[in-house]
Amino acid sequence: MTETNPFESLQEQLDDAGEYLDVPDDVLGRLKQPERVLETTLSVEMDDGTIETFKAFRSQFNGDRGPYKGGIRYHPGVTRDEVKALSGWMVYKTAVVDIPYGGGKGGIVIEPDDYSESELERITRAFAKELRPFIGVDKDIPAPDVNTGQREMNWIKDTYETLENTTEPGVITGKSPKNGGSLGRVEATGRSTMFAAREIFDYLDRDMEGASVAVQGYGNAGWIAAKLIEDLGANVVAVSDSSGAIYNADGFDARDVKQFKRETGSVSGYDGATEEFSNEDLLTLDVDLLVPAALENAIDGDLAQDVEADVVVEAANGPLTPDADDVLTERGVHVVPDILANAGGVTVSYFEWVQNRQRFQWTEERVNEELEAIITDAFDAMTDAYEADDLPNFRTAAYVVSIQRVADSFEESGSWP
Repeated sequence: MTETNPFESLQEQLDDAGEYLDVPDDVLGRLKQPERVLETTLSVEMDDGTIETFKAFRSQFNGDRGPYKGGIRYHPGVTRDEVKALSGWMVYKTAVVDIPYGGGKGGIVIEPDDYSESELERITRAFAKELRPFIGVDKDIPAPDVNTGQREMNWIKDTYETLENTTEPGVITGKSPKNGGSLGRVEATGRSTMFAAREIFDYLDRDMEGASVAVQGYGNAGWIAAKLIEDLGANVVAVSDSSGAIYNADGFDARDVKQFKRETGSVSGYDGATEEFSNEDLLTLDVDLLVPAALENAIDGDLAQDVEADVVVEAANGPLTPDADDVLTERGVHVVPDILANAGGVTVSYFEWVQNRQRFQWTEERVNEELEAIITDAFDAMTDAYEADDLPNFRTAAYVVSIQRVADSFEESGSWP
């Protein structure tokens, strides 16, 4: 598989949508570049007393519609361009679901499994100290991402509040409920993926009952999407994680597979599987619905030639390269893009931020109802644009909606030196 630069993919997606928009070239050019990127080196003492350094980033891509918003990931593959791309996708994700945020993203180049909990806490607090001048409830609000969760967000909140000598739970989202987090946040990304799958099947007049589903990536987003889609009557026939993929034409119990992964560390070896193969083979299965829920660039132009799914719903960020998009469009495969399908995480993060500012916690039922309303409204706006402008695919339609919203906000605000 060829290596694709995610930042270049983002810019190409914006150019594709720009062809269908009445947005000046100079404004579009502005919307293709981050406003600022922090690059820092963290020096942290390890348990054995040695000092280790870690490269870390925070990209603030665009704040025309509100404070920067986006996760922090811990992964050895984190790069400056990846963080820039992810922060850009977040701009258009928040715009397509019409919540008042811009886009940001951060990351540390690290393999977290190689470090103890106490080391990870010190690394996280060191990063929070570096972020302190740039984040705030009305400036930039980080959140969890790959290999981070409630624990890390609690540490960042505590570090910020201690250094600022204040109480400001809304400085970060994705916290545990006891630390000001929102109920429903853990399931939000998988839930929005389910809503997107349900809506596209309804739009295409297809029956979700009995539909075959393959899910690449069985982390938080993937497995929750799998169980919720299964609850709609679909048949999850294949899932995968970094160890490989498992398959059974008769389907799995999504919850039982997750329990097996918790106990063993991977889905491989699950008793209910009739066949095991690679992640790449899962992506080319003949299924009704494919849910890529791992990292970006999972499907490039070459692999897209072999994709046999009728519908793709992107739970991951950027799982298709632009070349793959072109191939699937030509082949009539419908793709619900990441900026809508996985927007549940940032949407419920917005709910968390609102609750923190109100000092009032919503019920999980209210969170899920509000999320459903926002995702279905966004889906309707995307399909309306798709039909009204005779657009080539749903991704272009989603970007047409979101870019127009960001451009309008910028132009209506005026400019000054």
